[in-house]
Amino acid sequence: MKKKIKLGFCPIGKFVFSHEDALRQKAKLEKIMTGAGVTWVGLDEVLPGNDGLVRKQDDVGPVVDFFRREQIDALFIPHCNFGTEGAAGMIAKECGVPTLLWGPRDGAPLPDGSRLRDTLCGMLATSKVLYSLRVPFSYIVNCHPEEDTFTRGFDRFCRAARVVKTLKTLRVGILGQRVDFFWSTIGSEIDLLQKFGIQLIPSEMALLIDRVLCREREQRAAYRKEAEAMASWFDFGPEPEKMLLNFAWRDECLALIEELKLDALSVQSFFAVPKFFGMSPALGSAMLADLGYPVAPESDIHGAISSALLEAASPLEEPAFLPDLTIRHPENDNAVLLWHADAALSLRDPHQKQRPRIGVPWILKGLPPGLLHFKLKDGPLTVGRFDGDSAGYRLGFGQGKTVPGPYTQEFYAYLEVNDWPRWEEQIIRGPYIHHCSCVYGHCADALEEAARYLPGLTLEHFGQA
Repeated sequence: MKKKIKLGFCPIGKFVFSHEDALRQKAKLEKIMTGAGVTWVGLDEVLPGNDGLVRKQDDVGPVVDFFRREQIDALFIPHCNFGTEGAAGMIAKECGVPTLLWGPRDGAPLPDGSRLRDTLCGMLATSKVLYSLRVPFSYIVNCHPEEDTFTRGFDRFCRAARVVKTLKTLRVGILGQRVDFFWSTIGSEIDLLQKFGIQLIPSEMALLIDRVLCREREQRAAYRKEAEAMASWFDFGPEPEKMLLNFAWRDECLALIEELKLDALSVQSFFAVPKFFGMSPALGSAMLADLGYPVAPESDIHGAISSALLEAASPLEEPAFLPDLTIRHPENDNAVLLWHADAALSLRDPHQKQRPRIGVPWILKGLPPGLLHFKLKDGPLTVGRFDGDSAGYRLGFGQGKTVPGPYTQEFYAYLEVNDWPRWEEQIIRGPYIHHCSCVYGHCADALEEAARYLPGLTLEHFGQA
């Protein structure tokens, strides 16, 4: 589930400029943040004598103590008239969270030649202190708070902070062991924990299978009604009764997610699960994705992490999916096929005449049916892959859009990018694999911003030198 952030609102003032004008700027920002649906905490009760503004170095202690108690995920330090640079720098250093520096554009001098604020000047002083204290920070160019420049920059920062929080608090459920021939999905649990704080939470597959089978028997009547309601737009294939196990898989995984406080799942996919169920629960996994929980097949731990990060960066409330990069487009040299098993059904093409359906795998035909077959919708896409090992970790990403291409089985779309040969060379050089995570919409801006706060992670922009 996409994580929410709590923002520490830390407006900065200075005794030598207009306190009244600083309060007007503070009130504007509070209204903007509330209107944008941001969860934030301010300093009115911490610094009542300053009207909630940091104005002197002695304010650092109580402000830091308050933000620590509130467990903020990010810090916003707008300079409302000039700035108390030492206090701003120490608060940012002690809080140790993604920090946004910005101030409203100054007005013209008054008729008598005086000025209500010198915000730009104050930010230049604070930026030097942040640099000297080795505090990474984000910045929005000096502008009016009503301008698109501020709106875009503030949104980008919030999404970047969400990426940072997601990576540092991620809990991935591991359902089943990696099968032997998936060497490309080998990962290191201890590296992920030590470098990023990512926790891998194992769960016994045999017990999960047993609970799914029991749940399906007990709730078959309810699941049959749910399937009947879907049948107007979804094709359950020649054995619809057997496919009811998908709903039990969804619900049992949800129970596990709630019990273990998981954010995403990595699933073995085959061979044990299809063998014991007599079907692949791809539909169940797709329904989990639509509920906000990324599911990575084929024991792809790094794939689950990739999807969680892309969802955190995205401005849209849509699920990530994890296709294979497979073949180049037969006519478009900058396009490639995204393809495979269990994307969320909400991502289907609404203009496709054929209903999405359950069918047999196109390859590994010895496996029972259960994979999803449909065309994905059209739109802009962001592609990303978190991967690596003890030698270092990277987040490779790029942006493109869907384009028309020939039909193929299972879920699919064709992705066009700026320079596929360049992408291909970068992906081949690693540490990436054929699996990539995707989200609709463009969100490379938030991933690039998040990199400021993730020293253990190298960012690589696909298609750029």
